[in-house]
Amino acid sequence: MTGTGSATTADTATAAGTATTAIRAVVTGLGVVAPTGVGTERHWKSTLTSASGISELASLAGEDYPARLAGQVPDFDAARLLPGRLLPQTDVSTRFALVAAAEALADAAVDTAKMHDYDMGVVTSNAAGGFDFTHREFNKLWAKGPRHVSVYESFAWFYAVSSGQISIRHGMRGPSAALVGEQAGGLDALGYARRSIGLGTPLILSGGADSALDPWGYAAQLSTGRVSGVADPCRAYLPFTAEASGHLPGEGAAMLIVEDANAARERGAPQIYGEIAGHAATFDPPPGSPRPPGLARAARAALAAAGAAPCDVDVVFADAAGVPELDRREAEALTELFGPRGVPVTAPKTLTGRLHSAGGPLDVVSALLAMRDGVIPATPGPVGVREDYGLDLVADEPRGAAIRVALVLARGRWGFNSAVVLRSAA
Repeated sequence: MTGTGSATTADTATAAGTATTAIRAVVTGLGVVAPTGVGTERHWKSTLTSASGISELASLAGEDYPARLAGQVPDFDAARLLPGRLLPQTDVSTRFALVAAAEALADAAVDTAKMHDYDMGVVTSNAAGGFDFTHREFNKLWAKGPRHVSVYESFAWFYAVSSGQISIRHGMRGPSAALVGEQAGGLDALGYARRSIGLGTPLILSGGADSALDPWGYAAQLSTGRVSGVADPCRAYLPFTAEASGHLPGEGAAMLIVEDANAARERGAPQIYGEIAGHAATFDPPPGSPRPPGLARAARAALAAAGAAPCDVDVVFADAAGVPELDRREAEALTELFGPRGVPVTAPKTLTGRLHSAGGPLDVVSALLAMRDGVIPATPGPVGVREDYGLDLVADEPRGAAIRVALVLARGRWGFNSAVVLRSAA
């Protein structure tokens, strides 16, 4: 298993895309643990009805925090959903990953016991590591001494542990990796999965998982200066609007089964949701550089890898930082690529908050379901998109649309950019 930073230069991304245009990496299974619900269809129903998963964190009660809202996973009973032996050795983010992975495998009707173990790999992304687990063990260390610290602290904190635990549980010993790129990392994991399919591995389980909502984890997120301090859950995270004041953090996992198209058909996969047709990643230039940010370069390179043109794109699932300066940069990238109001844009992540490594894969899940059902989910909230941004933001209500090609964007702090192009299986 490898751990790696997730972005490449634009030239590398373009070259990688050109080299892999013949890849047919299709998605056959979906698994979701999100503030909008545990389970893919529950998440999708919440998304289409704008049922928000944003609420106040009870763990911050009585503490002097300048913000208190987050997207929290509801009704998650780890003791019911996972074997008891896994509970003492896993952080909440790893538990989310394991449950989402099991749902994705079941959805794709994959019986791992009947497949060769080296024909199945696991590629996940995680940004925060086992925050909650580690901070509980720190408290034990300081209050009671080192003998009371769990032996599982040796690995439960590690950002690669979700890939490892999924691999062990399901006997998936093929090419595997763990990527770190904050919000962009989950899309990079899917891009890595696509490349692995092109190199001959028939099946990769891929996606992202994160949770850092304990008091320490939330304080770390506040340190970015990008978390909204607005107390009203309906008005705190409003990207692309005049009221934008930052984002809200969230937690969750989204996992996908990515397969070689021929292998999926041969084994009788019950459905193909769509194809991961292209991916690219870039870094932003350093501060003060005259070169432009890398988001538009990533989008163009991903489209080139997919053999698609901007006019082919039917919807964009935006990164939607919620910070005015970052929103403007994304709007400029989109209008540069598509022209003013040139393509419908949506950001259903306002219902969940930004899920870091899980955010991009969750948008990919939503985009694939949008293709399936012919509907673009809305960007909920009191949305009055800034006219100077030039975006066709899908607001208030979902919009019916035939979707053949979707572009999903994600940016991570410190300059990571990632883009995935999805193509309908129809």
